[in-house]
Amino acid sequence: MKKIGLLRGMETTFPDALVHYINEKYDGVHAEFVQLEAINMDADPGYDVIIDRISHEVPFYRSYLKWASLKGTYVVNNPFWWSADDKFIDNIIAQEADVAVPKTVILPHKQHPPNTESSSFRNLKYPINWDAVFEYVGFPSFLKPHDGGGWRDVTKINNPQDLFDAYNDSADLCMMLQEGIEFESYYRCYGIGQKYVKIMKYNPGAEPHLRYHDVPQAPTPKALHEKMERDVLAICKALDYDMNTVEFAIRDGIPYAIDFMNPAPDADYYSVGAENFDWVVKHMAEFVVDKAKKKKRKRQFTANGALEPNA
Repeated sequence: MKKIGLLRGMETTFPDALVHYINEKYDGVHAEFVQLEAINMDADPGYDVIIDRISHEVPFYRSYLKWASLKGTYVVNNPFWWSADDKFIDNIIAQEADVAVPKTVILPHKQHPPNTESSSFRNLKYPINWDAVFEYVGFPSFLKPHDGGGWRDVTKINNPQDLFDAYNDSADLCMMLQEGIEFESYYRCYGIGQKYVKIMKYNPGAEPHLRYHDVPQAPTPKALHEKMERDVLAICKALDYDMNTVEFAIRDGIPYAIDFMNPAPDADYYSVGAENFDWVVKHMAEFVVDKAKKKKRKRQFTANGALEPNA
């Protein structure tokens, strides 16, 4: 019997539905919620696949998932890359994959991070050349954490004073300033298994429960739909994400990838709606069951000492 584990936090609707769907629809596979205590490094994880929905908030879970991956469990999403990437670097990777992204600048910490002092930053020039930053990014722009999510600590910047006020309040967060794309339409897209894509109209300015509903009803042009599908897959493959959402702001017909570091994306029934919810449950189930049924193997290190990709 192949075994699929789901690691979750406060989330309910998606994990419950996914476990039920797998157990009802597929023979020879059992899905359940992972139960953990102290982890013996020489033990067997006991799962062919684990779906991670919470380790970004719990370091113990993240270390457990790296260990399970090394022991041969396929983890969604890759815990090694998820521990390494950030929004600034992901923009560079997307650009290399021929995906349009807004102009972005990463900024030094306003305040010293914990366990550092002035001498820790002797490599930094001071003051920052703000004129060069503003000329490159322009206005409006957005100041946001380089590793944040859910619009946490994001500020719209309309002029230099807005930036200075928000930057001064950023404490020891590592922030980036990103070009604001004045868009004519906006989309949020699921990418599952680096294979399946769901294009969803999205309204980032609406109340959270209306963002998938308070949207234009006109059909999406075919060429734009195909371009977004291509870009979602390119991003997910480049980042080795098996579950992700990619947000696109459309300006002059070009989709700009705004937010795409979402390896535990919103999949709540009451947020995304019945149609989108059913799609993501079905396609995630198909993907992880297929992975579980493949031969289990221990991950290997390459000749230069690097860990082989999740496979």
